[in-house]
Amino acid sequence: METQTFDYIIIGAGPAGLSSAQYAARSGLKTIVLEGMGPGGQVAQIFELENYPGVFPAVNGFDFVETLRKQAEAFGAQIKQVQVTSIDKTGKDFIIQTKDTTYSAPALCIATGAVHKNLGVPGEEELKGRGVSYCATCDGPFFRNKKIVVIGGGDSACSEAIYLASLSKDVTIVHRRNEFRAQKALVDKMLKAGVKPVYDSVVKQINGQNKVESITLENVKTGEQSQLECAAVFIFAGMAPQTDLVDMIKKDISGYIMTDENMQTSIPGLYAAGDVRSKPFRQIVTAVSDGAIAANAAKEFIK
Repeated sequence: METQTFDYIIIGAGPAGLSSAQYAARSGLKTIVLEGMGPGGQVAQIFELENYPGVFPAVNGFDFVETLRKQAEAFGAQIKQVQVTSIDKTGKDFIIQTKDTTYSAPALCIATGAVHKNLGVPGEEELKGRGVSYCATCDGPFFRNKKIVVIGGGDSACSEAIYLASLSKDVTIVHRRNEFRAQKALVDKMLKAGVKPVYDSVVKQINGQNKVESITLENVKTGEQSQLECAAVFIFAGMAPQTDLVDMIKKDISGYIMTDENMQTSIPGLYAAGDVRSKPFRQIVTAVSDGAIAANAAKEFIK
């Protein structure tokens, strides 16, 4: 099996990974990005990216990622579409195993991101991007003054409902329990904004032909089903960080990788950047920042 040696290896080609690759390669590190699904991550699914500083008018998420990729490659970073199967450490080097090749480097960055937890109900997958969304700030403006439903009961769901209430006077939040899990102050603010709560209910189906038209709800106490018309369903059932490859490092209670301010994990030379990292705010702009900081820290570590 072939072995390739680098200064810095990045796993994940979203904004955090590509940003880290750009900064690392520009600083002279021999850098490679390994990505199983192709560049982009969640960003590639954004129809219009309008809140990234300095990028205006809005651009398509795929085009934005392509620019990041070209920048990284222009500075000398390699990007390879390959599935990583394991991570080990031998002496001073991290050993990254794929099907056909072994990669080694003294510094490694985990930028594998996180994925939205699905409800797993009929219609969800079919209507993604056509009324089913997992990001209010990304897609909320497309449903201004329309009927919007939010699914969830935690801080994220309530925060996003507050934002959506600034776009529409008809926002409903559906929660499976009889009270919200979110902080009381946040719930009070949401209800004051005019968001209508539906308690003790779960979504059984999302309905529509080419776009969302309604949802089927079921009361968890009575079993009674009802229909709720809407143009959009924003699902906040939580996120799942992609950390299967790095079980050995310290994580927070939700499974996100913990780092210091230089993005270093509990293992020297091992960094984490982007949505996979434990932090209070997950946006493209913070992911890019994480990646740049990790690359700079890796450079100093290798020195």
